[in-house]
Amino acid sequence: MQQLLHTIEVQEQVRILYACESGSRAWGFASHDSDYDVRFLYVRPKAAYLRLDAPRDVIERPIVGDLDVNGWDIFKALRLLRKSNPPLLEWLFSPIVYLENSASIQELRAIVRRFYSSNALFYHYRHMADGNYRQYITGKSEVILKKYLYVLRPLIALLFLEQQHRVPPTNFLETLSLVQLSEKVLERIHDLVARKQVGDELGLEKPDILLNSFISEQLDKWAKKSFDAGDQKALSQELEDVLLQILEENER
Repeated sequence: MQQLLHTIEVQEQVRILYACESGSRAWGFASHDSDYDVRFLYVRPKAAYLRLDAPRDVIERPIVGDLDVNGWDIFKALRLLRKSNPPLLEWLFSPIVYLENSASIQELRAIVRRFYSSNALFYHYRHMADGNYRQYITGKSEVILKKYLYVLRPLIALLFLEQQHRVPPTNFLETLSLVQLSEKVLERIHDLVARKQVGDELGLEKPDILLNSFISEQLDKWAKKSFDAGDQKALSQELEDVLLQILEENER
């Protein structure tokens, strides 16, 4: 992985500040054949930004085998961080870090903890859970069992946000261990995760009545919730300070 990231730096003439795993491996329920979803943040030399045509703000690599690799320019990342972009927050708190090449990354984590918008997280996770539930489970006579995990992960994140009042961990099992939940639902979720981890295909089966009831109850509850949007002015100033540090760091 280190060699791959170095190759990208040379080919694209950038410095990678941070690289991590996202997706099922970071969430903690990957099977042995799950893809590696590598995400990174990078910065270009300062001169690259001082021109009329701004450089492209993403780097994407074709998927090869089980490697899915792409990254965001630091300007794009900080603009999204100002909005508490949930996927970016998940990257920053990923339990699997391949490279951390700037002290500013730890500073960004501290900023997130102080200024995150629970409103942004709420809408993202609620929309994700509701969309997956409607598409893959509700009204179906048979469902692909692993789809439950893609509904439950955002719902558990919402419960964590409600109960703990802080950004949910990226790892699903860690988040799950920190929320209050009925024993029956918890046991059923752990069973699904265990089967997924050992490579069980979790194919078509009849809908799980217990999980369907839990999910419907949670979605109904979250449809009526609202949260604080956070202090955007103070957040913008801190992110601009970090950006200047990164650009100066890059010129040394």
